[in-house]
Amino acid sequence: MAEAGAETEPLTEAEVRAVKRGTLAARDVVTHRRVLKIALPIVISNATVPILGAVDTGVVGQLGAAAPIGAVGLGAIILSALYWIFGFLRMGTVGLTAQAAGNGEEGEVAALLTRGLLIGAGAGLVLMALQWPLFWASFQVAPASAEVEGLARQYMAIRIWSAPAAISIYAITGWLIAQERSRAVLVLQIWMNGLNILLDLWFVLGLGWGVEGVAIATFLAEWSGAALGLWFCRAAFAQPAWRDWVQVFDGPRWTRMMRVNTDILIRSLLLQAIFVSFLFMGSGLGDVTLAANQVLLQFLMITSYGLDGFAFAAEAIIGRAYGAGQREVLRRGAVLTSGWALLVSLVLAVVFAAFGGAIIDLMAKAPQVQDLARVYLPYMVAAPVLGCAAYMLDGIFIGATRSRDMRNMMLVSFLFYVAVALLLVPSMGNHGLWISLLVSFVVRGITLGLRYPALERAAG
Repeated sequence: MAEAGAETEPLTEAEVRAVKRGTLAARDVVTHRRVLKIALPIVISNATVPILGAVDTGVVGQLGAAAPIGAVGLGAIILSALYWIFGFLRMGTVGLTAQAAGNGEEGEVAALLTRGLLIGAGAGLVLMALQWPLFWASFQVAPASAEVEGLARQYMAIRIWSAPAAISIYAITGWLIAQERSRAVLVLQIWMNGLNILLDLWFVLGLGWGVEGVAIATFLAEWSGAALGLWFCRAAFAQPAWRDWVQVFDGPRWTRMMRVNTDILIRSLLLQAIFVSFLFMGSGLGDVTLAANQVLLQFLMITSYGLDGFAFAAEAIIGRAYGAGQREVLRRGAVLTSGWALLVSLVLAVVFAAFGGAIIDLMAKAPQVQDLARVYLPYMVAAPVLGCAAYMLDGIFIGATRSRDMRNMMLVSFLFYVAVALLLVPSMGNHGLWISLLVSFVVRGITLGLRYPALERAAG
């Protein structure tokens, strides 16, 4: 596809010279078609995620009681939070694998998949071994009624046995994105969610298995997803290096992978701290304000789904160019992916401005929540544009594995968020809270932008 794109889009003079010299393969030329080929399947894939949650809730809702709905929701949130801790595996795998591919290290590309799978399987086994103390601690943080907690424990006790598969899928997805195989990621997501939905309907409505049926459906979907993902990665297993344990456990490479992943983990924990504290501070402003904020946060989720595809495209393209030492290709990749993301951000801002009120009414039926959410809707109109740079620079820095910069700039944005919140929330209430959140986006974008020239210089 990249070559087809290169035929229909003019190359820069530098790219033409590089292709003639043989230092730039035609497949490495960055075109709009190449960007969209990576990004669009990810955007479509993201759109399937809310559907599964809705079906899970709808299926258990047919049981005619409130407790099963609460149990599935609470159990899913707890397990997602535990698995999310290892979400760094996807981001770290993309950057390292794309760089190895750009540098022509096919053996290292295969070895990186093995390392990711080992981390995923190991993390899953640890969670399985520690499930009882983890479940106990979770319910101390998020207490529920005896009935809901009992059903949630049943649900989690089944689903936890697919933890190695669920976490390994992070590594598989990252590896596929690094190969610019986002269509495979789309098929994988549709397969898992589609199978989960069908099994939900069969096990719960057909066989009457209740909450346990929902858990078994997810368990089977996650293990089948891991198996399908490994089949998509079968090219790696044609390389002897995937099981060359000397290379897989090579000290410097393993250390680099763990360092990158640790930095990304710290960055993600700081980002999560911003959103958790946002919810906590919002809860102190009253139940109606808390509900309105929850509705408006769905606008940020939509924004994330819309921009993720272009951030993922940046990860793969930047990583490959960085590994190959192609500075001009890297710059063009950053510009094209960010240009598309900005366009999507502007479209989302217009949609939120025009239809935000209708979206709010669809998600909340309480009139007081609808009215209050409309008061703060302008912040959601601004959010896609103000947050675009942060989203895209995250993808660019992930591709270049500049994880230390990501960690440090996230710390700076977190401190700005805290300072602005402490200053404005007491006097401006929820307006101050939303301003502090948007300030954190802007500061992250500015600080990463200031570090971008150093990233380019390091590329070659």
